This record gives sequence, structure tokens and C-alpha cells, in this order.
Amino acid sequence: MANPEDSSSPPDHRDLGNVLDLFHFQDEAPGMVFWHPRGLILYDVLCDAARRRCRCEGYSEVRTPQVLRQSIWQRSGHWTHYHDDMFAFDDGKESVALKPVSCPGHLEIIKRRSLSHRDLPLRVAEFGVVHRREPSGALHGLFRLRQFTQDDGHIFCLPAQIDAEVDRFAKGLAMFYRAFGFDIVDVKLSTRPASRAGDDELWSRAESLLGRAASNAGLAWAEQPGAGAFYGPKLEFNLKDGWGRFWQCGTIQLDLVLPGQFGVHFASSDGGRQVPMMLHRALFGSLERFMGILLEQHAGKLAPWLAPEQVRVLPVGAPQHGYAQSVAAEIAAAGIRVDIDASSQTLAQRIFQAHASAVPFAVILGTREAAGGSATIRERGGQNQTLSRAQALDLLRERCRPAQ
Repeated sequence: MANPEDSSSPPDHRDLGNVLDLFHFQDEAPGMVFWHPRGLILYDVLCDAARRRCRCEGYSEVRTPQVLRQSIWQRSGHWTHYHDDMFAFDDGKESVALKPVSCPGHLEIIKRRSLSHRDLPLRVAEFGVVHRREPSGALHGLFRLRQFTQDDGHIFCLPAQIDAEVDRFAKGLAMFYRAFGFDIVDVKLSTRPASRAGDDELWSRAESLLGRAASNAGLAWAEQPGAGAFYGPKLEFNLKDGWGRFWQCGTIQLDLVLPGQFGVHFASSDGGRQVPMMLHRALFGSLERFMGILLEQHAGKLAPWLAPEQVRVLPVGAPQHGYAQSVAAEIAAAGIRVDIDASSQTLAQRIFQAHASAVPFAVILGTREAAGGSATIRERGGQNQTLSRAQALDLLRERCRPAQ
């Protein structure tokens, strides 16, 4: 593992959050993030990327309540197996808890549908803000929080559809991670924990089905005994950060317990009623954790499609301010995140500030550019090129286009 005191080591994401004005933490809200405007832009860009992936894979997006009463959590098993990790309190009538996951809410939505076997596989997803009562000593920046966003998705399917769904997820996840610059993924099959719902026969079946699906999907996995969820085994996809540490991000879990507990059924081909199998899946796992890994991996210098500010326009001299406004408006109309720095600092100082803020492109507009209807684009690496206004816009549009 890299030595944090070594100057060649990657920067800490908490320092980058401060330097790049993305977010901050403070003692009055332990394990929770104060998002600054630039940080919230990056947060939304990550959500948009996951939404595109969801649309490609046929998910419908839903939203469920933040607080649910004890009866729901008893039915799901969280009150028995996860209670110590939940923020529970009394609402004046009975015990309630802030949700640590979105699964029970999704089950409540699905059981209200009259499902046929022809509707399966059925996929739903949510960007759910969840709360978990992590010990204060375990909190660590964006990597371990008490409040975070989980891109929780669930697939309701037939037993014969499990292999195809795991294969689809694994291939889509690999493509998704590559767009962010991650290729090294460590895969673990986490098996039955000591505290669990369901008998050993059910667990043996679930572990066998998920292990077979993982192998058929071409995944090289290692078993992680005792680390499964209380309702089923899971495949964990761990990303390697800049320090050499692995963090769980993506996951897909096979659940043979909760659909029956919540009364979810479908009409089978012979007219009977059967309980579907349920796969829990996430791309980011924790959106905040993924962001922390991403920032450290790239030392804050994110690819243009990810950067909160993609272009900074730098007019040289007051007469060029009107031209700069016009160019910036055209860039913004193309869907590119742009700002103008028309401060009294020298051009060199403003270029340095843009570089320090990790802005991928600076557009320099001086007398020559204004007279000729052109723009000089300076990339973060230092390369300059002067193009016509239309050519400059085409280049920026192409270079800032989302990666997937």
C-alpha cells in the first residue's frame, strides 16, 4: 500500500474536496456531507451516468419513503438482523427507522402489481438516500458515511433467468467502470453470515445458483465466507483506489427470502401463483464512496465529461467581454458546463487558476479572436490551438460528450 506521507502518493479525496470546492464535513453532522455547488454538479453527473445505464438495461426508476415503521422492518428482517445499524426512534405512535436500504419500499411497490410470468424479468431502481449508524471511529470521508446515496436496484425474475441477469449486470458493470478509468475489479462471492434469515437448504441453493451464474458470466471470483447479506449471498465488485486499497462498490445479491415475506407473487404459465426470485444490484454501491475513489484515482483531474466546470472562458481586455459572453452562451447552449473569468488578474494568473481548479479547457478570447470570430482553446495539459468559433464549439462538444 502506498505511504500517505510519500509525496508521490495520490492526494486524499478530503483535501481535493476542499481545494476544488466540492464538499466539506463538520463535527455537527458526523458522517454526512455538505455539498457545495461544484460538488453537487459532480454528484448529478454520476447520477446521470447511472441513469443512462439503467435505461439501457430496462429499469424503471421509483422513489420510496425515507422513514418506515417497525412493522415493515420486522417483515424484511432488518429489525432482527440489522437493528443495531439503524437510526430508530419513536414517532409518537410506534417505533420507526430511517431506511438503511430501499429494498422493502421496492417490494411494497411490486406486490401491488398483478404480475404475470410474461412480465419477468422486472427491473426497478432508485437513487435512495440511506442512513446507517456507523461507529464514529469508522467514519472516513466519503468512504464511510452515516448518510449516503445508494443506487439500489432490484430484479424480479424466474430461476431460469438468473444466469442471463447476472451476465447482463457483470458485462454492463465492466463497461460502466471503464468509462471512469477503472479496469481492475476484484470479485468476491460472499456467503451465509452467522445471523441470517432462511434455512441452510435455502442458502445452499442460493449460493449454488449465484456461484454458477458468476462462473457462467466469465467472472473470476473468490469466496468470502460469512460476508453475505442476512437475506442472501452476494457478488461484490471491489475497485482498487490510488493507495492500493480495495473498496466494495458494485454488487449483485440473490434473495430467496424477502419476496415471499412481502407477499410478492406472479401468475405462472400453468395459472398458479409463484414467488419470484429477487436480485439486489448496485453500480456505485455508495455514490459518495465511488466519488472519493474517483477523485483520488485521477488526483482531482477528472475527464472532461465528468468535470463540474468543463470550460472556462477568459476574455483578454474589457472590449472582449461582450464577445466572451456570446461565446459562453453558445457553449452553454450546447449542454457544456461553462463559466467566465473576467477578473482583473493577468491572463497567466487566470490560466493558472483554471488549471488549479482542474478545468479541462480554457477558452482565450483576445483582440485577434474577437476580430476574426475565432477562439484559442488551451487544454489542461498545456496544448493551445486557435480555431474558428464553430470549430471550437464542435471540438468542445465532442471532447465533453458523456463517455457512455
